[in-house]
Formats: sequence, structure tokens, C-alpha cells
Amino acid sequence: MDTASRALRPTGGPRLGEILARGRDWLDDCGRAAWIVAMILGFIAFWPLGLGLMFYMIWSKRMFGCSKRTRAPRYTASSTGNSAFDAYREQTLKRLEDEHREFVDFLQKLREAKDKAEFDQFMDSRQLKADA
Repeated sequence: MDTASRALRPTGGPRLGEILARGRDWLDDCGRAAWIVAMILGFIAFWPLGLGLMFYMIWSKRMFGCSKRTRAPRYTASSTGNSAFDAYREQTLKRLEDEHREFVDFLQKLREAKDKAEFDQFMDSRQLKADA
């Protein structure tokens, strides 16, 4: 076998796509800060690499508001064969998703109330300064 045909044969190691997928999953687990650090290091090492990472982060919505904490993934599992358990599991998951949605709504209202209180306090202090 000549060297040209040997070079074209797969070596049995991980493919580039698998390596990139593992890197992506690792960065996702570490969070948005890890993506930003990787992008900055990419710019330092080779600017097209950093630019490519930045475009990938924007395209995949990893840069803006796509955190794992705000998403409530829908759990769907195959049937266990026990219809009573499957119905119970489905009801429990629906109840948990409803509770999660209500809790997120409650947190949003709490944030809005806090912001309003801070704004009202600011306006009151501003009015006192204007009156004095």
C-alpha cells in the first residue's frame, strides 16, 4: 500500500465533527461566559476563528437570552406499557410545567414591582430636591 492511499484511510480516531460537538457541549455546560472567553481567545489566536465563533454564537442564539434556566424542556418518554403509570406521569409532568410557568410569571411580576418601587422612590427624591 502506498503512502497516498494510507493518508486517505480513516485512522479510527474521532472525527472533526465529533470533536467540535464535544467542545460545543462542554462550552454549553460551562455557560455563556465560557463561550465569550472562547471567542476572545479565538480573536487572539486567529481573528477569523474568533469572528466565526461570534457569528456562530449569534446564529445559534447562545449570545442573547437563550440560557438554560429560562427554558422549560418538555419531557417526553416512550410508553412503559403500564397505562395507569403513564397517565399519572403525564399528569404530574403537566402539573410541574404549569407550576414552573406560574413561578416564572410570579418572578417577572416581582421584578416589575421592585423596579416600580425603585422608580417611585427615585421620583419622590427628585421631587423633594425640586421643592427644596
